[in-house]
This record gives sequence, structure tokens and C-alpha cells, in this order.
Amino acid sequence: MSVILTPGQAGDNPQLVPLLEQVAVKRDGPGRPRKRPDRVLADRAYSSPSTRRAMRARGIAFTSPEKADHAGHRLRRGSRGGRPPAFDTEIYKGRNVVERCFNRLKQFRALATRFTKRAAYYRSELTIAAIILWLRDSPDTP
Repeated sequence: MSVILTPGQAGDNPQLVPLLEQVAVKRDGPGRPRKRPDRVLADRAYSSPSTRRAMRARGIAFTSPEKADHAGHRLRRGSRGGRPPAFDTEIYKGRNVVERCFNRLKQFRALATRFTKRAAYYRSELTIAAIILWLRDSPDTP
């Protein structure tokens, strides 16, 4: 798991690439940890062409609906506007898991209200809440 804390008014999209650079998934057995996910599912906030280029450069499949203004701009350019980005609605349906996770984290009152003002403490609370949720859902726990 990787977390980047930003000021409340900061946009999400500029944080995507730094967040992905922090991710490292341990392999079963020997070898370096995986640094690249198979696919990223994101909402419309992440659908900018620069984000799509960054994902393509890293070889990561990217599923995000196109914003209406991006589609309009592309269509106004005519044949120079290019093809619309690929979008698979069946794959995108899996994104609800992320939204449900955010909703479960918001059940922790201190996280939802940002009771803790220091970033280090808030990050610690977020990590503890994620561990609690993970242990609750783990089939091996009694």
C-alpha cells in the first residue's frame, strides 16, 4: 500500500505517477518486487492525455472514462484529433471496490473528520485503519 498526503485543495491527478512510483509488490519466491501494476482503474479526474501518455510509457493498461470537454476538443480537431481512448465498461465496473474501500475508511471518525492535524499522525491513523479493515476481511482471522 502506498499513501501520499496532499493539501485538501491539491488535485489528485498530479499525484498518480509519484504514487505509482512508491508501489512495490513482493513476489512469491526470489526476485525484485513488482513496481508496475497490470492495470489502473481511475475516474474521470485522471483521464487527461498526459496521464494516458504516462501510463502508456510505463506499459500499464489504463481504464478511465473520457471527460466530455476532452472528447469535444478531440472532435473539433477533426481527423487531427485522433481516436478516442479505449474504454472497457466491464473492466471499469471493478472500480467500485476502490470507492467501497474509501467509504469503509470514512467509518473511522478521526479519518473522516481529519481530527488529527499533523500529517504524520494522520498517515499513521490511515495505516492502522487499513490494517484493521484488512484483518477484518481476512479469512484466516478467528
